[in-house]
Amino acid sequence: MVVLNRIYTKTGDTGETALGDGTRVPKHALRVTAYGTVDELNATLGLARLHAEGETDAALARIQNDLFDLGADLARPAMEKDSEAPYPVLRTTESQVARLETEIDAMIARLEPLRSFILPGGSALSAYLHLARTVARRAEREATALAAVESTNAQAVKYLNRLSDWFFCAARIANDDGRTDVLWLPGANR
Repeated sequence: MVVLNRIYTKTGDTGETALGDGTRVPKHALRVTAYGTVDELNATLGLARLHAEGETDAALARIQNDLFDLGADLARPAMEKDSEAPYPVLRTTESQVARLETEIDAMIARLEPLRSFILPGGSALSAYLHLARTVARRAEREATALAAVESTNAQAVKYLNRLSDWFFCAARIANDDGRTDVLWLPGANR
């Protein structure tokens, strides 16, 4: 259980922060940047959920919870030392990735194939889901940069990759199953 009885600690006043294992690193470290972008993505979903209802809202709530797990995963280096931790270490799992794939497949079954690229927009929910898609892609780029130099859970990177696809499909669903998608018109303003 998490207990927060103090919000400011002053321990980061010199530009460092603590990772999940207590290691102190600069706030601009790749690992901190990666999990910070995951946090930004979660906040973006909070905005999207203002316009969501029913199963879409429930799915976004599940994803928000997964993103906290994923942030905790990225915040803890040295996966090989997980068994030495004094508490259970959260890691993104293959089943979380598989759930996203199942949900993507169900959404694709509702949609007509694309015959043009689409522009972010349409409904408010769709616009926010497209914003979430782009933040997820940035989080994925940052996680892969981290993975290139430090031990990182491969399932976390896979989750982010699937998640941007999930947001793309959900954005189309939010536009009346793609019927009100805003189509790109190549060269329209030349």
